Amino acid sequence: MDRELVQAIARFFSAALALALLLSAPVWASQATIDQTTTKLDLRSELTWQLDEHADQNAVSMFERVDAGSFKTLPAQGPTFGFHDGAFWLHASVLNRSGSDQRWLLVLSYALIDSLDLYLRYPDGRIEHFVSGDTLTFAARSVSYRHPNFWIDIANGEDVDILLRAQSRSSIQLPLAIYSPGAFAEMAHNAQLGLGIYYGVLLGLLLYNLILWLALRDANHLWYVLHLSGIGLLSACIYGLAFEWLWPQSPWLANQSVPISIALAQLAMHQFARRFLDLRHTWPLGDRIAKAILAIYAALAVASLALPYSTAVLIGTALVFPGAIYILIEGINAARHGFRAARLFLLSWSILLLGAAVYAMVSFGVLPKTLLTEYGIQIGSVLEMFGLSFALAYRYVALRSENERIIHSAKTQLERRVAERTGELQSALEQLADANARLRQLNRHDPLTGAYNRSHVNESYERMLRHVQHDRQQLGLLILDVDHFKAINDNYGHLAGDDCLREVAKRIKSQLNDERSIVARFSGEEFVILAACNDWDEANAMAELLRQQFAASPIACQGMSMTIGVSIGIHLIDPLMPQTLDRALTWADRALSAAKKAGRNTVVRSDAVS
Repeated sequence: MDRELVQAIARFFSAALALALLLSAPVWASQATIDQTTTKLDLRSELTWQLDEHADQNAVSMFERVDAGSFKTLPAQGPTFGFHDGAFWLHASVLNRSGSDQRWLLVLSYALIDSLDLYLRYPDGRIEHFVSGDTLTFAARSVSYRHPNFWIDIANGEDVDILLRAQSRSSIQLPLAIYSPGAFAEMAHNAQLGLGIYYGVLLGLLLYNLILWLALRDANHLWYVLHLSGIGLLSACIYGLAFEWLWPQSPWLANQSVPISIALAQLAMHQFARRFLDLRHTWPLGDRIAKAILAIYAALAVASLALPYSTAVLIGTALVFPGAIYILIEGINAARHGFRAARLFLLSWSILLLGAAVYAMVSFGVLPKTLLTEYGIQIGSVLEMFGLSFALAYRYVALRSENERIIHSAKTQLERRVAERTGELQSALEQLADANARLRQLNRHDPLTGAYNRSHVNESYERMLRHVQHDRQQLGLLILDVDHFKAINDNYGHLAGDDCLREVAKRIKSQLNDERSIVARFSGEEFVILAACNDWDEANAMAELLRQQFAASPIACQGMSMTIGVSIGIHLIDPLMPQTLDRALTWADRALSAAKKAGRNTVVRSDAVS
């Protein structure tokens, strides 16, 4: 028995050693062959790959690794690697045995790749380099098509090494295939036909529900229209149609539109579910949670304009899963509480969410990229569109019956409610009148200093001219500026600066004895004074008294005592030869500028300024 045990252990270790040697052995890429019958060549089974963690390797070094057999076979899910910061290199060898020189189109069947570099190594050692990706304008592509593509010339009997470098801030999916021109045209035609049918159905349902909303004014139809629009925009962005048709000259918009469209589609989706299931009444807690989710998606839509693309798209894709689960919870809760339309809603949304979840799992590299998983959102959304249309119709019939009952009941209470509403309206009108009076008062004053604002000066100027003309006086216009006010903000903080402005306004008003005088804050640290004066000397004395008072008496700001200086420009207006307010302000401002140039803390009259 001991000998048999030893032999079994030996066989186990021999097998383990053989397996280790097999796994550690270099991988030699198989060769893809083009013959006379070949029209399409799927390269996924022939591809090998290598990860460039720091994205700092060049084609020469990578060809050396290819020749050394250090490239690896693709993982089980195929050339789908999820989100990664590094660069991925793919290699395949293609031999033309068709009997003639041919041109082929290499197509990467995934739209959201930032940067693609294609290197073709021919038997004579010549290497050709081509670039593509959605960091370039759409016109940079070999063929105007929603997926990146390259023309490849392969002579008869020639063996060409294809080396592709891919780097992207979104999910990295690299399904490669080679098409003859005719096969590509047929494939593109069939794909465009399928997309045309999809968007035709979407547009038809969108217009149908838009008409229903205009006729019925049911907000659910409007939110359903916005949901359809969000799904359509999302599909157009992630499948490259938006880049091809909407903004082909803007790679930035082509990239940023992806996380934005994800957020907007989810936003419309959750708002529709919230309104359709009437969460506000049937489940108040769930409604508050739904509002929080809406706020998250709205914030993501705005933040996507500033966030790095990779961060925004990763967050948006990751939020699909919890969002999908929560909508299912909403539907299940509504169905349990007897809302019959929720069953159709739940079935329809389950199909869409399944398609969205499948697409997200492909993006994260959990599932392989196939026709079904790649177009999961579109397949699910088409089925969901029809299901929700039936759910909306069912809901409308149920609501109409309920509304008829409510209307019948409401007729008996109408007169009482009209009387109550009339009283409430009268009270509201009185409150509105009081609020308007307070608002007019607030609109005349600067909220910080309590002084008047420029709007009040504009309204009062003509009236003051008439008053001084009646009293046979003139109108003095002073512009006062706090010297070095910026230094107060910088050294003591904006709160100290605010205290300073409040104290300045208070002190100016205390120095003016005439109640008809106006003190207004125009902007920043500038104050305008309108006061009746007999002549230039009286206006100058008024300004000089203000200047001296500030220079002699410190003010208190945030518990600190500081002495400030003021510069004042004066202009005198004769009511018999009136000027516009803007003209008078211009003269006073020139005098103020002269006072500042003269060293500040001084008074200058406009008649002394050339």
